[in-house]
Amino acid sequence: MPAKIYTDKDADLKVLKGKTLAVLGFGSQGHAHALNLKESGAKVIIGLYPGSKSRQVAEDYGFKVYDTAEAVKRADVIMVAIPDTKQPAAFKKDILPNLTKGKTLLFSHGFSIHYKTIIPPKDVNVIMVAPKGPGHIVRRQFTEGKGVPAIIAVFQNPGKDAKKVALAWAKGVGGTRGGVIETTFKEETETDLFGEQTVLCGGASALVQAGFETLVEAGYAPEMAYFECLHELKLIVDLMNEAGIAGMRFSISETAKWGDVHVGPKIIDSGVKKRMKAALKDIQNGKFAKEWIKEYEGGYKRYNALLKAGEKHPIEKTGARLRGLMPWIKKRSTKGSQASYK
Repeated sequence: MPAKIYTDKDADLKVLKGKTLAVLGFGSQGHAHALNLKESGAKVIIGLYPGSKSRQVAEDYGFKVYDTAEAVKRADVIMVAIPDTKQPAAFKKDILPNLTKGKTLLFSHGFSIHYKTIIPPKDVNVIMVAPKGPGHIVRRQFTEGKGVPAIIAVFQNPGKDAKKVALAWAKGVGGTRGGVIETTFKEETETDLFGEQTVLCGGASALVQAGFETLVEAGYAPEMAYFECLHELKLIVDLMNEAGIAGMRFSISETAKWGDVHVGPKIIDSGVKKRMKAALKDIQNGKFAKEWIKEYEGGYKRYNALLKAGEKHPIEKTGARLRGLMPWIKKRSTKGSQASYK
């Protein structure tokens, strides 16, 4: 049975009237939620750890910024926009001591609740509002009068208004413009991790790099390999996004279509699907979560080493040079910082 899709008419921003909304963290999702909600008429404050580099940025946007504990104290609805691995320490130190009955705890990903790295008190609402796109897209589409589709979930509802709050927040960030569906923390966490690992990030990155390497190792120019295996991927994904896989195939040549349906399944074959199922099992049984938490606790050594190795891949040097010839492609820094709780 198809899921119900909630739109603007199903959500009421008045639910947030008179409430103070705190966004803890001012990174990708945090800044987008805060700015969109503010422009939707909500009262938004920002909570950050002392010394955060984001303080000045948030203040420049006109927000009142408080230490995390103080922001939780002042707020009725608290969005935890802190990285998954850092949430437990922040929760124990700053959030839990200031959570009182009737408040609402909001997440944009279910990791901490589903894997029980955070155990919320029973007298607070616990909800999720998760736009299905990166923060900068959530922000950009909102300013253009559009909206990134979102999902909502209710984990705890002692106040009997959790779903209404979730829908109002989703409307405030633009989600109901694109359509909102209701799910569970479990379903969101497991499908989100699976998608990131096997298709959207891990799968796509590995496929692009392998294609680039295959062409270069066969003697073809790296510039040609870059265009064919990375640059044009956006064009194909855009077509899929607009019209589905069948719609994409309608827009490409017969030769490309034949290569798609005839050769594609030989590359992404039953062996790949078997390994996808193994990855899903590790997500479902908590193995991936335990490994990731252990990696964080060990100081991100392997994580940082793998990222560094990726930055040194030949495709990056070739891509930087070619993108430099296309001034309309927005330049993005690969360097970033994250909040730290000890």
